[in-house]
Amino acid sequence: MTQAKSQLQNNSFLEKVFRLSENNTNAKTEVIAGFTTFMTMAYILAVNPGMLAAAGMDQGAVFTATVLAAVVGTLAMAFLANYPFALAPGMGLNAYFVYTVCLTMGYSWQIALGAVFVEGVIFIILTFLNVREAIFNAFPQTLKHAVGAGIGLFITFIGFQNAGIVSGDAATLVTLGDVTNVVTFLAILGTLITGILVVKRVKGSILIGILITYVLGIIAELVGWYVPNPEAGLYSLIPSTLFSAPPSIAPIAFKLDLSQVFSLSFFVVVFAFLFVDLFDTLGTLIGVSSQAGMLDKEGKLPNVKQALLADAIGTTAGALFGTSTTTTYVESASGVAEGGRTGLTAFVTAIFFVIALFFSPIFLAVPSFATAPALIIVGFMMMQSVGKIDFTEASEGIPAFLALIAMPLAYSIAEGIVFGTVSYVVINAITGKAKKVHPVMYVLAIIFVLKFIIEKVG
Repeated sequence: MTQAKSQLQNNSFLEKVFRLSENNTNAKTEVIAGFTTFMTMAYILAVNPGMLAAAGMDQGAVFTATVLAAVVGTLAMAFLANYPFALAPGMGLNAYFVYTVCLTMGYSWQIALGAVFVEGVIFIILTFLNVREAIFNAFPQTLKHAVGAGIGLFITFIGFQNAGIVSGDAATLVTLGDVTNVVTFLAILGTLITGILVVKRVKGSILIGILITYVLGIIAELVGWYVPNPEAGLYSLIPSTLFSAPPSIAPIAFKLDLSQVFSLSFFVVVFAFLFVDLFDTLGTLIGVSSQAGMLDKEGKLPNVKQALLADAIGTTAGALFGTSTTTTYVESASGVAEGGRTGLTAFVTAIFFVIALFFSPIFLAVPSFATAPALIIVGFMMMQSVGKIDFTEASEGIPAFLALIAMPLAYSIAEGIVFGTVSYVVINAITGKAKKVHPVMYVLAIIFVLKFIIEKVG
């Protein structure tokens, strides 16, 4: 009797906070949905630390920062918007952070964190001023789809590099790597396994694919095929323990650098973060909300302002903790498919991220060749937006093509956005279609051209 009474009180509390009956759901369904969402996006805990470590950041600290950013952002979504969406440092955005801002443009990771922080603050301000829709509507749909597809190509290229599937070549710049190498072979095998799991619609397929590839690597080490060689970047795949206290975030927390905040190059970096985050978040919110039947009669999401605020809070907090832009995950659709309809789903997902803090030895022991399949398959998923681009209309298709192809070839998400924006404005303005170009696009095109001129003169 006491247990039943306690359960009734707990359900009453959950009902009051998350309005379960109003959203035609119950606590059991929401818990299952929350766990499902965690399983489908937990791969970020293995991928993000390894990627940001390439920029010189402490890998263990990044793991903890990734978890904390996910927890803060997801809890904000749960309690501010009461939506079943989870957040974590975004794929593509972390690649831009490392491979463009740090390794190509030469900024330190501290300055890159400063750009993420500024982007988060701007996002918060835009949310309160209700101008996010205006910015969203300023960009043509073709460029929005092209950016998503281009990022997919970019992170797939990074996955190929991490796996050794492609390598540098003096004559052709890029060539096929040694596919018989144990690391490359395992990465290719892992990609095929992950692809099969995705085709079979196995929940958590990307995380499972990472773990299977990792286990195959351990077996290869035990039989002597994979030989640890720290000097060559090959470390033992067998963790010394399964559980431990969370790694300290002291090496990266609150280390952001705002000294370049007034430079034009810094503006372009911040804009690229903001652009991708804004459209990725809105696209995810609209898509997943539509799947869940949460949109109103006009096709709008009732609490979109609170949802965007949660995203901005996650990004700002994540920058302070020491990680790249935090965004709403499309993998939240897996929890929605399980019946998740309220913030309780997000709350449960956040709880599982907290639990994951104590399993850092496992996540940190996962090598780059085991996470490469995740990059490749996620890249495939992001490339699907290319099907929404109307290539038969050249004034739309050419800028979209230039945007998506420039990202992997120029090794920069930002340059892809620049190519797409400038070409869209120039082509349409000269061919008599200037009226369809939003004024904001003209302003940005001028700023981007000035950037190139200043960099050239400098």
